[in-house]
Amino acid sequence: MTRPSKIGVVSLLLSLAVLGFGIDVTPAVAARSQGAVTESAADKSVDPAHSGSASNSLEQEEKGLSQKAEEIGRVGNFPITNSMVVSWIVALTLIIFIQFATRNMKPVPDGAQNLLEWLVEALYKFIEGIIGPHLTDRTFWFFATIFIFILSANWVGLIPGVGTIGWGHETAHGFKIDQPLFRGANADVNMTLAMALVFFGLWLFWSFSEVGLRGFLKELFGPKGETPGFLKWPMLLIFFAAGCLEIISILVRPVALTFRLYGNIFAGENVLDTMGNLIPGLGWLLPIPFYFLELLMGLVQAMVFMLLTAVFTFLMCHREEETAAGHD
Repeated sequence: MTRPSKIGVVSLLLSLAVLGFGIDVTPAVAARSQGAVTESAADKSVDPAHSGSASNSLEQEEKGLSQKAEEIGRVGNFPITNSMVVSWIVALTLIIFIQFATRNMKPVPDGAQNLLEWLVEALYKFIEGIIGPHLTDRTFWFFATIFIFILSANWVGLIPGVGTIGWGHETAHGFKIDQPLFRGANADVNMTLAMALVFFGLWLFWSFSEVGLRGFLKELFGPKGETPGFLKWPMLLIFFAAGCLEIISILVRPVALTFRLYGNIFAGENVLDTMGNLIPGLGWLLPIPFYFLELLMGLVQAMVFMLLTAVFTFLMCHREEETAAGHD
């Protein structure tokens, strides 16, 4: 069986491609927000009556998780953030596990090999039922890798210590972590954006190689079905307008993939953080039910990301004769 080994190699390549994507979209927003808060506080500090409200406003601003991953070090001019550390840990763990599971392949698998073969086979059959055997043979490596990586990153982000170990200071409400050493990989919009852009590039490559430029434009603007007589010309305009809307939809897809995954994971971590700080002394107990919810949410979000990317690929790259043969 060669698929696990192939997934292991591609996990390394894809993970490095994703993690090396130097996209940081949050500092400018954070800087503007911080500047606005500072300016507002400075304006109110002139009036003593507003000093208390300004202090409360700043204290409220400190509560909750930061939307921006914290920089914990640098290698030359390359910043290392706490979310990157977690993503590297996840990627290395997956690579080591896959290499261990495929080191001594047995005809009757057991242990790690059995688990890996079951996961790969289940994913392969699932994807094949959606996009067909031809596209599955060509693109399965990406969909399997992205599902396993996202699921692992989501669950690793729930391990106690992620987000709660780091540097901070004492407050009236207890010790507050200002700079966590670890942060959930998918709770960083840069990671989810990088994965969405990697898929978008692969989607363009698969589309052009499967249907060509002419087929790509025909799929967007070409008329669907038979339209006899005079209605043919108005329908051409309608399909052209629909194609323009489809282009907008295609350009929006990476943004939708980015914020769907990031928003759900970041919101879940905020819920756990809020429940942990809600009642002093019970911070270890209240989040427990929500951990089970987040375990399920992590699985659902990994499945949704994989399904959406698979469906987007199928809609552009499918072949009518293959679809008809599949139904037969």
